[in-house]
Amino acid sequence: MLRLWKSCTSLSQLAQRRRDGPSRSLNLLVTSAFKFGGTLPHRNSTKSHSLHYLSRRFLHASCRASASQQAAVLDTDWGPVRSDAQRRTIYALSTPAGKGGVAVIRISGPDALRVWQAVTRGVRSRSAQQPVPWVAELRDVVDPVTKEKLDDGLVLFFKGPKSFTTEDVLELQIHSGRAVLSAVLHALSKLPYCRPAQPGEFTRRAFEGGRLDLTQVEGLRDLIDADTDAQRRVAVNGATGLQRARFDALRAQILDCQMYVEGFIDFGEDVDELGQIEMLDEAHSRARNIIALIRSHLSDNRRGEILRSGISLAIFGPPNAGKSSLFNFLAQRDAAIISPIPGTTRDVLTLTLDIGGLPVVLNDTAGMRRTTEDVVERIGVERAEDAVDNADVSICVLSLADIVNRAPNTKFELKIPDDVANHLKHHTSFLLNKCDLVEDLTLDELRQALAHALPRVDLPSIWKVSLRNGDGTQVFLDGLAAILKERCAYSDAMTLEDSPLITEARHRDYLESAVKHLEEFTSFPLSHIDIAAESLRYAARAIGAVSGQGVSTEEVLGAIFASFCVGK
Repeated sequence: MLRLWKSCTSLSQLAQRRRDGPSRSLNLLVTSAFKFGGTLPHRNSTKSHSLHYLSRRFLHASCRASASQQAAVLDTDWGPVRSDAQRRTIYALSTPAGKGGVAVIRISGPDALRVWQAVTRGVRSRSAQQPVPWVAELRDVVDPVTKEKLDDGLVLFFKGPKSFTTEDVLELQIHSGRAVLSAVLHALSKLPYCRPAQPGEFTRRAFEGGRLDLTQVEGLRDLIDADTDAQRRVAVNGATGLQRARFDALRAQILDCQMYVEGFIDFGEDVDELGQIEMLDEAHSRARNIIALIRSHLSDNRRGEILRSGISLAIFGPPNAGKSSLFNFLAQRDAAIISPIPGTTRDVLTLTLDIGGLPVVLNDTAGMRRTTEDVVERIGVERAEDAVDNADVSICVLSLADIVNRAPNTKFELKIPDDVANHLKHHTSFLLNKCDLVEDLTLDELRQALAHALPRVDLPSIWKVSLRNGDGTQVFLDGLAAILKERCAYSDAMTLEDSPLITEARHRDYLESAVKHLEEFTSFPLSHIDIAAESLRYAARAIGAVSGQGVSTEEVLGAIFASFCVGK
């Protein structure tokens, strides 16, 4: 038996040294064990017990080695290769791809220090063997396998939890050349304990680590995506926590009301019936005040969502009135084809612009006419009608040369096509184009004539311009900016209290849910005060969910973080 054990030990060591064949060696070992003594002994014999013990032991080892091979777990200089679920350290390019001065590659996770040791090298012979947290150091960036120098740059190590993600974070600030970035990212992919980050994964870890709440996450995303000053100002409120503070204050009012009711439940027996009714009335009064406050935010005409995504502005009118010319004028480039042929624009053209510091989604539409025989143009007209119906603001462009009707010995009139008049909205403004062809008509005369032609339509704004030579265009731009600011109640002097509280559809959903539960609370009589208190708890929970308290649904969190870029 001693000789068998020695041979088993030597074969086991041989199997460990030979990575490509442990199963074969162990099978040979078991076969040798059974052949010890020439034949397989009966299992009740003493020799049989020893052999069966050894055979089971090495068969189990063989199975484990085989499973390891199937899982492709290979030993390397940095440890075993792990699955994506096991590799908690992530990396990604945090700056826009392309040529530039500096690019930042961010690494976050428990193995960030190992990444520092594997892919960076000191430029001096006496460089530190450990990074000094929060201190920038000039180091070479190298390939972890070949040790080839790829670039040099500033390296920053942030020791968790004092980092953005609350984990250990490493930042490589290197040159932003395509070849450099490709080489460094490829070098990181060679490390078995790292994997590329998913979109928004760095921010998600910051949320899960308590660094950010959901309103701050959304504000950070909006700040990155902000194209206009209005979007920036609204996003800053979210990213810096000011928006969350307003929601917390709202939730605190509900909690105060809840504590008042809980106290009433615990000590209400010490108060007579009249006092109990007065206390319940006081609680109902507080709840109604909260409902009124929430409804004032819900009835804000979606100004927060509009400031985030952009004000939808539709340009419409009859064919050849100058709609595409206005579209190009606002875009400051030839974005739409201009032609004297009616029906040139067939589909809705869309651009996102900055007008007066506000984000505007501009839509150029096909000329509205029902007499066309062109099937494609008819589809374009239908889409134009939908664009006007769904717009926040619309501009009706009319050609003065086409609508001015001058009869002998009579005052002039304006004839508005029925196809256009049928789609006028309360938010429709009028741009009277080609004024250079009817220079004798003043703006006041045109306003009176338009009011006479459209007696049932409000006329908020009217401009007389010539898009050909630029007459009146500056007055039009100033007036349009004022209308857009009025639509979303925005001003340059807007304070925190004036800024919109609701900037996401989910905010609106949670606030509506809170109102529902508060109304349920006010409907319960004194005899059901215990059930009424539960409605207050649900209302407070709905407000807390806005900032992420109690939110664990993967669909909600996944949708929010997936909207980020990969390196954020």
